[in-house]
Amino acid sequence: MTATTPKQDAITVANWQDSANLRWAFLHMAELFPTEAIRAGEPKPSVGLKHSPSSLHSLALGLPDGTNTTVADILASTNTDAWMVLKDDVVLAEQYFGSMQPSTPHLLMSVSKSIVSTVVGILVEEGKIDPQQKIEHYIPELSGSGYRGASVRDILDMRSGIKFSEDYLDPGSEVRQLDEAVGWAPRRHGNATTLKQFLMSLEKARDHGGPFQYRSCETDVLGWLCEAVSGRRFAELASQLLWSPLGTHQDASIAVDAEGTGMFDGGISASLRDVALFGAMIRDGGVTLDGRRIVDAKWVDDIFTGGSDSQEAFALGQEAADMPGGKYRSQFWFLSGDRNVAYCLGIHGQMVYINRESGVVGVKFSSTPLPVDPIAGPAASSMFQAISKSLAGNAGHIVMQA
Repeated sequence: MTATTPKQDAITVANWQDSANLRWAFLHMAELFPTEAIRAGEPKPSVGLKHSPSSLHSLALGLPDGTNTTVADILASTNTDAWMVLKDDVVLAEQYFGSMQPSTPHLLMSVSKSIVSTVVGILVEEGKIDPQQKIEHYIPELSGSGYRGASVRDILDMRSGIKFSEDYLDPGSEVRQLDEAVGWAPRRHGNATTLKQFLMSLEKARDHGGPFQYRSCETDVLGWLCEAVSGRRFAELASQLLWSPLGTHQDASIAVDAEGTGMFDGGISASLRDVALFGAMIRDGGVTLDGRRIVDAKWVDDIFTGGSDSQEAFALGQEAADMPGGKYRSQFWFLSGDRNVAYCLGIHGQMVYINRESGVVGVKFSSTPLPVDPIAGPAASSMFQAISKSLAGNAGHIVMQA
């Protein structure tokens, strides 16, 4: 253990999200909190990734301010724990930093949201969920909450009218109260003691179906929905419907609260390679690298095309100024008007880049000190965009978007 590595016994529920502890904590969630395994099952040899290392590290990038950088510089300056670039079924780059190894699970934070929504999509195909149905039809416990009258689609697209602040730096915000409810932060007197109790306490601030507003609580409702319609714990369900059929090689895990309810919005941990397999499946229309269908092609295509008013709803939201032309659909981000490039994003620098036109999937695990870093996040997304362009034959000095 190096002098800069925090000692395990010094990391607690009160300080695990401190910047000095993030890298260790993100790799050891099962040692800090109760978790349930999302089993990988038997690895499928045909899903083994091919490796053809490329010289991506030296790719030159021009910053909007006129200065120059490289992929290697961006990786070094954005607290990277691991990263990978997959083109079709070939790994062009795979690198681990610190103590992380190929088999090490890393906390995905809100990349978990895209995994949860994919399980919802599978249950929709099975006829167990109707996206247009009201949520209280499936979860009667929410009939007395602010969620009453919200459709499953409203919740998938984060367009409910629930009052919820996602301000990570405000200890009194709802997102931090959520942390307390699941046991990720010391609980203050009077606050909810379980995730479900917290969700049932949320109030309505406006009509459902309005503008997009990012709220982690929406994914927690979706995870509860999956358990309600299936009668099974999410970890078992996700293993059967998604993780094992993907051909993953490592078990994932999900943190759970005192009742055993999953921390659906950000509590999944998984290995770099397995997350790349997930991204490739979405890129390929719901089909694994060895040709097995996981989720309906129409569900995946809808993620990329969006609803008739998805872009309008996003334009009315708080993120529109930083992401002109963007949208949010079924717990996937689109950071610009390019409908071929989807992202799964999590705080502290977790990212899955999915470009269905170029065939590039990029995964980056990080431990940036700030939950939302205004420099590191855009740099990582632009890095993957630049790599994608270079692999499409547009190599050379690439200027990153502002």
